[in-house]
Amino acid sequence: MEALTLTSLLKAAAAAFPDRRAIAVHGKIDLTHAALDALVDAAAERLAAGPDGLRPGQTVALCFPNTVELVVMFLAVIRARGVAAPLNPAYTQEEFEFYLSDSGARLLVTGADGNAPAQAAAAKLALPHAVAATLTDAAGPLGLAGLPDTQDDHPAPQNGTVHHENENEPSDVALFLHTSGTTSRPKGVPLTQRNLAASVQNIRGVYRFVETDATVVTLPLFHVHGLMCALLSSLASGASVALPAAGRFSASTFWADMLALGATWYTAVPTIHQIILDRHASRPEPRYPALRFVRSCSASLAPVILERLEAAFGAPVLEAYAMTEASHMMTSNPLPQDGPRKPGSVGRAAGAMEVAVLDEAGNKVPADERGEVCIRGANVTGGYKTADPGANAAAFAHGWFHTGDIGVMDGEGYVRLVGRIKELINRGGEKISPIEVDSVLLGHPDVAQAVSFGVPDDKYGEEIHCAVIPRGGAAVALGEEEVVAFCRKNLAAFKVPKKVYIADDLPKTATGKIQRRIVAQHFFVPTAAAAAKA
Repeated sequence: MEALTLTSLLKAAAAAFPDRRAIAVHGKIDLTHAALDALVDAAAERLAAGPDGLRPGQTVALCFPNTVELVVMFLAVIRARGVAAPLNPAYTQEEFEFYLSDSGARLLVTGADGNAPAQAAAAKLALPHAVAATLTDAAGPLGLAGLPDTQDDHPAPQNGTVHHENENEPSDVALFLHTSGTTSRPKGVPLTQRNLAASVQNIRGVYRFVETDATVVTLPLFHVHGLMCALLSSLASGASVALPAAGRFSASTFWADMLALGATWYTAVPTIHQIILDRHASRPEPRYPALRFVRSCSASLAPVILERLEAAFGAPVLEAYAMTEASHMMTSNPLPQDGPRKPGSVGRAAGAMEVAVLDEAGNKVPADERGEVCIRGANVTGGYKTADPGANAAAFAHGWFHTGDIGVMDGEGYVRLVGRIKELINRGGEKISPIEVDSVLLGHPDVAQAVSFGVPDDKYGEEIHCAVIPRGGAAVALGEEEVVAFCRKNLAAFKVPKKVYIADDLPKTATGKIQRRIVAQHFFVPTAAAAAKA
């Protein structure tokens, strides 16, 4: 493991299975592992070319929907020893400015359709913007326009081979993502080639991936769930993936794409599982593929949904637990031949991972007792990129990475999550910092105080609500619609509060602090059905 890199795993798969399908977009393009490898090598060479080319350790921001061009550019950046920073295309210009600045990006790359907010942010920061042309020929090369200075004039290599003096090293930072935190700004998470390789190996081992496996990507590739599990673990196994033609998940084409690919499994967040189940109930397909398993991760999967999925599609449903800081997966329920799956549990340690439940002093608690879920392993980041000197010391106290989640571990090593120390709002797998939402609300000229919080939601697991106090008291004519409209201008759509409570006071503790849990209890009245379940 010490010498492994993600690049070496992908190169080995391309050498072992050159003619097997790697990536397909139905009706558009089909790439073998050999073709993908050649495209990546050529694009990496192009990025690194010339005096102003990409140098080891430099960051390239990528803003694309789920396309073949994103996959090629992501792999090309890290193959050239750069750092790939994939960004959510739904961000606002202000959000792009923060993420581009914090990642230290020296270049923004988009697809042919571009992204106006991202491009405006890059222009404001004086970052060059390059465009990856739509790939129509599997033989390539992938066209790149707008690279700094002389790079555009550098001819593409004829044999698709990268001639770098320095090949990828396990210690190379390859991926830079942000994780939402309880501070006002998300924290940067650098992940190395070694981290990514270790994670891919853990995932491959747990799910026993082989070259005959295939899946359709349901999740955005700017998140570790879709990127690490669906895409990279498949490619490293010589297996195949399909990307939806629309560039994002589509319930109407999902099963057709699965059948066309000969899919053997898929992974999704609970929200997408529910959408798939709803469509199955209202418009069932004539036939479904024979799946080895269905995987769920990124948010809690209700046992009743697990049961419905297994009944509908005749495959075991395996719930897993993951974090950006762990390069995705930390625990998973096993395949049937490897052990029981336990509804309501996120399973046991994945592969070479170590997972423990610790008390505040860093001691392991007895089985079935509550504590903080902590992890360590080769897939775990070496530390946040943060200006807060105490953040890493706290996160890695006692020689373990602290997840901030409260859980229990049974005698067989299966973990059940029972609560969160952190105040993140988990909306359908999207982790949202309430303080980030608060800061936008407080930017409204007529808002004096504001607090956002998570509430239970049948579809997303949690939804965002907020309470605001208008300036000058409740008599000021500030309406819910105006607050929501302001948020839409300053936040990505998934962060916008669903409900706004206009108030003249906010409940506080005896010491005058506002606690989100207390505010939520004060304003939010659960539906009768939810209250009955509780």
